[in-house]
Formats: sequence, structure tokens, C-alpha cells
Amino acid sequence: MSAAPPTYPVASTYTEHPGGRLPGWLGVAAVLALAGAGVLLFIRGIAAVEAGRGSAPALFILAALAETGATVAALGLLVLQPNQASVIIVLGSYRGTISDAGFWWVNPLAVAERRNVSLRARNFITQSSKVNDANGNPINIAAVVVWQVQSPARAVFEVQDYENFVTLQSETAVRHLARSYPYDSYGENTSTVTLTGDADAVAQTLSEELHVRLAAAGVRVIETRLTDLSYAPEIAEVMLRRQQATAVVAARTRIVEGAVGMVKLALQEIEDGGIVELDDERKATMVSNLLTVLTSEHATAPVVNVGTLSR
Repeated sequence: MSAAPPTYPVASTYTEHPGGRLPGWLGVAAVLALAGAGVLLFIRGIAAVEAGRGSAPALFILAALAETGATVAALGLLVLQPNQASVIIVLGSYRGTISDAGFWWVNPLAVAERRNVSLRARNFITQSSKVNDANGNPINIAAVVVWQVQSPARAVFEVQDYENFVTLQSETAVRHLARSYPYDSYGENTSTVTLTGDADAVAQTLSEELHVRLAAAGVRVIETRLTDLSYAPEIAEVMLRRQQATAVVAARTRIVEGAVGMVKLALQEIEDGGIVELDDERKATMVSNLLTVLTSEHATAPVVNVGTLSR
């Protein structure tokens, strides 16, 4: 059984909610109206100067304010692509998340702090790390992690850099996984979950641990798989010989079981058919010869006795 992964507090202050927005073309109309008004006031101010009227300074001030308003209003125009979200922050206060693709007009004061977050599925491969497995054997292990931002507000506010957070936590989880399971059971206990023999169960365990680790950052783990799993070079040759020896023992055990069954069947058939009467000594000799022939790794050259059973 693997140790329980550490838990992280899930954000409760920044609850995801939609941000205020208006259609972008309404913002464009407002910008054009303010800009047009500024130009018109500026023209009237020039005319007032030529006519010697005292209203010229006020007209120039109003023109400047209108142009400034047009510039500020233009800062609120926002274009969002599919699977993209924008976290609206106004003067340090969270004002909601916009995740609908399209052309929008939002609070212009959010332009300096507005954060765009991709909601597309992403994947990366962790660095291959040398870790000791549950049996203390050094192994090299790496995994591919497919993930997606589920809560843009948590991704922005709960961690310093959510992409770096995902990378570091994934590598930590892979190391923890390697220390929780043996590389292989070597036939000693087939019920033990191993890294090589139970790929689906191991991947599910890794996904569950990453889900816990990344929940605080508003990240959802879609899938995980081990991409690199091997013994470290310093013990690879020794462990390969152990695997080969285990395979040879298993194969020879199967051969012996089959040979014993064939010998038993042969003796039974001879006895039931009344072909020849064999005493215990000759039965032992026959058993020895048959087992030698059936279990030998090389072709045998039997000696045929054409004489009688007794002289």
C-alpha cells in the first residue's frame, strides 16, 4: 500500500464566478462616439479662438477629456479565443472570470492586472529520475501528465506560477510513486502491485495523487502514464540475470510437471494394457529414463536393448 499523498488547502476565498462584460461592438461605438465628440469640440474651440470668444479654453479641455475617455474605453476591448479565459482584476480586487469566446468590452481599469489563462489540455513529460523503489532497488522513472486548468481564478491567485507548480508537483508525485511500489515481484508474491506488472493500477494511483496535489491550483489531471521505467545502470545487469534465472526456473518447473504426467500416463497405459509386467526396480529404471529424455535440454541418443527381460 502506498502512503497517502500530502493534501493542500483548496481555495475558498476566490470562488469562480462570471465577470461583467458587454458586447465588444458596443465598446467600439462608445470609443468612436467619444473620439468624434473630442474632434468636434476641438474644431469648435479653434473657431472660438478665431472669433475671440472666451469659451475656447473650456472647449479645448472638454475635447481633451473626450479623447482621454475614448482612449480609456478602448482599453476595455477584449478578444477571447476558444478555450481561453480572462481573470478580471480591478484595483487588486477579483471581479470575475470571462471564459466565453468572442469580442467583449470589460472594465477598462482591469487592463493592467487582467490575466489570460489557457483552458486547453496540455501535456509534458517529467524528467527521468533515479529513485529507489519499495525494495530499495535504484530505478529510472518518468511519466507523461495530461492536465487542464479547471478554475482560472485559483490558478492565478492560489499559486505563484501554476505551470511551474504543475511541473514540480508532478515530478514529486512520480518520485513518491516509485518509492511506494516494487519494480517487480519476481514471482514471489503475484498479488503485490508492481510498477511493471500493473501499469493501469499504477497510472490510476498517480492520477489520484496528482489530483489531490493540484486541486489548490484549480488544475484537473486528465491522464497519466509512465513513459520510462528501467533499472539504474549500476544494477541493470544483475537484475537482468535474476529475471532470466526466474524465467528459467519457471520454465523448467513447467517441463518437469509435464514430464511427470507423461511418465505416469505411460506406466498406467502399460499396466492397464497388460503389455509387460514390470517390477519396482524396472519401473524405477523406466521412470528415470523417461524423465531424462523428456526434461533434457538436448536431444538424447537412447540405447535400444533387443534382448529378453531375463536370461
